Amino acid sequence: MSRFRLAVLCAVVSWGAASGAAARDQIIVVGSSTVYPFSTLVADHFAKSGPFKTPTVRASSTSDGFQMFCGNGAESPDITAASRSILPSERAACAAAGVRRITQIRIGYDSLILAGIAGHAEFNITLDQLWRAVAKFVPVNGAFAPNPYRNWHDIAPTLPDQPIELLGPAPGHGTRDALVSIVMEPRCIASEAGSKLLSGQREAMCEAIRDDGRWTDVENLELILGKIASNPRAMGVMTYSYLEQFSHRIRAATVDGIAPTRTNISSGIYPISRPLFLYVNDEHLPTTNGLADYAAEFVSLCASGADGYLLDEGLVPMQMPELLRQRRIVAGLQR
Repeated sequence: MSRFRLAVLCAVVSWGAASGAAARDQIIVVGSSTVYPFSTLVADHFAKSGPFKTPTVRASSTSDGFQMFCGNGAESPDITAASRSILPSERAACAAAGVRRITQIRIGYDSLILAGIAGHAEFNITLDQLWRAVAKFVPVNGAFAPNPYRNWHDIAPTLPDQPIELLGPAPGHGTRDALVSIVMEPRCIASEAGSKLLSGQREAMCEAIRDDGRWTDVENLELILGKIASNPRAMGVMTYSYLEQFSHRIRAATVDGIAPTRTNISSGIYPISRPLFLYVNDEHLPTTNGLADYAAEFVSLCASGADGYLLDEGLVPMQMPELLRQRRIVAGLQR
């Protein structure tokens, strides 16, 4: 589709308005800092192309976003953005707070990357090797022990002979949750020592990230860019969107021999890709002006299609059948 035809399509929008004396005239969006750039860009386009105020968008962690989404009564946010799906415990907490009707909308994909400074030598790593570099506990002689690896070469002779110096997301960050759920837990449980763990032991052994100085927690992932630039031996666990925006500054490792590209991520071939979500409080639909329309803008062809403006910000688009499924979900939101 040409840019001109897309612009015409984007200009044709059906706007709805909430009714009632208790209507809120401004949408409140919280949640994942990974999704935050996309949420703010959609908010700007949404306000410019219709009669509604620019939504308020606040960045936090995915976990904090779910807490705010369900914990502020009448003042609770209308939408929380997330870089992982809602946990059963979080859904239960929402229900206990009276937030029982929630719609999940997939908006696209992102992925984790292991990145070094541009010009860094080619770096190939397996999921198992990445787990062993990051984990606090790893198998040693068939049993878990504090991570002994100080050098990449200690993990495997195919890896560089240089110290392990890693930077990555701090606790509570959705990207850290993704690192645990996509890399650490599966590799830990798949190991011979992990297969012997009782369910109560898995969290302690499989989710803990090393704290011996080889890993540094970072609250804002963008700060990793500067830290990598000042220390060429360091590598950072980041998201693919940074590779899109700063390809002249960083270089990503291949994982299991597969490079992080849009095609590999959206197809699921790249091993550490992940979907991104919006969660809408359905009970706010009748009282928050434009809430369903904001969600519709997120999954419009203008925003998330093959030529959508969110792709320039680093969002990996869904393939068309999946995008159409999400558009049908949004169309079902009661305006």
